[in-house]
Amino acid sequence: MTLLYILVATFAGGLLSVVIAASLTVGVLSKVVHHLVSLSTGVLLGTALLHVLPEAFESSASPHSLFLTLLAGLLFFFLLEKAELYRHGHHHENDHHHHHHGFDRHQAGRGGWSVLVGDSIHNFCDGIIIAAAFLTDWHLGVVTAAAIIAHEIPQEVGDYIVLLNAGLSRKKALLYNAASGLAAVLGGIVGYFVVGPWEQLFPYMLVVASSSFIYVAVADLIPQLQHRLPLRETLAQIAWLAVGLTITMLIVGSLHSGHGHAH
Repeated sequence: MTLLYILVATFAGGLLSVVIAASLTVGVLSKVVHHLVSLSTGVLLGTALLHVLPEAFESSASPHSLFLTLLAGLLFFFLLEKAELYRHGHHHENDHHHHHHGFDRHQAGRGGWSVLVGDSIHNFCDGIIIAAAFLTDWHLGVVTAAAIIAHEIPQEVGDYIVLLNAGLSRKKALLYNAASGLAAVLGGIVGYFVVGPWEQLFPYMLVVASSSFIYVAVADLIPQLQHRLPLRETLAQIAWLAVGLTITMLIVGSLHSGHGHAH
């Protein structure tokens, strides 16, 4: 029965967020895409620095080795992006990709694969977290799954935009997002069967996931926001960034209160 709950929760977490991301953004995407870059910057940084990293550092793993993992992760995503840039050559205005207007083509969406790798690792970890929560207590499982699904939604919207921005079609962007979402189901199954032995590696996987979010936010998204803009647009950027951070903080709060009730 517990395995069934884990499968339903992780499947919902992986795919529901993609479906919601698609339905939320397909119609209004071209109008609000630059706002959503600000929003996803806030969500990615908030998720990494306020939720995922603290969780890793609360474990018994040594802080020194976790920081080393963070550094290795940042360098890995830097090199991954370098390889990706060489593979793609340069983007040109007439490269027949349906880019959304208003982006600097060289800045836009180089983090496509970095986001997918990081998101898959993150979703896999989420699956393990959900499994561990359900194995501990049914109520904790439900609260944890709900919080994870809630924070996946704005993040999947962000990932979806990064992928569209990288020149992928909507269909492909959704397909890749759904595939990375299914990593949560895999994590749930692994978590159910081998949650004990994996616990030592878990903090390091969380740190690698964080490093991808930090890298994409700092190297890909923030440069898109760093243009001289009218005051009104600058304030809108800051406001959307704040909304992204607030969403993350509310979810972290609900996660902690959920943990509190379980204990």
